[in-house]
Amino acid sequence: MRRNTWQREAVREALGGTEGFVSAQTLHAGLREAGSEVGLATVYRALADLADAGEADSLQSDGENLYRACTPGSHHHHLICRHCGATVEITADAVETWARDVAAEHGFTAPQHVVDVFGYCAACSRELA
Repeated sequence: MRRNTWQREAVREALGGTEGFVSAQTLHAGLREAGSEVGLATVYRALADLADAGEADSLQSDGENLYRACTPGSHHHHLICRHCGATVEITADAVETWARDVAAEHGFTAPQHVVDVFGYCAACSRELA
């Protein structure tokens, strides 16, 4: 893990202040608007480091990595609104059981998985109806 610098701390704080998943470019633009001189490459590195350290969740959408501050140390999944990006962390014991069972059925051990469920939140469902 890289050392904690003012740039990395600025990225961590900016990510913590966002709702849902954001791209590095969006986060960088917000930092720049707030007067920060953090470079885009630094934002990318800091986000990757935060994801590796378990401080951020990462998912790929339309070929772009998106990031969100998360609860460190807990394995969880997400419900993500396809319209507004609202995100809810969920634990899903049934998913854990299913992953172990499917892996064992095929002779795999130590399974790992990523599960994100996309849909429309209640507010967007009403708006889009």
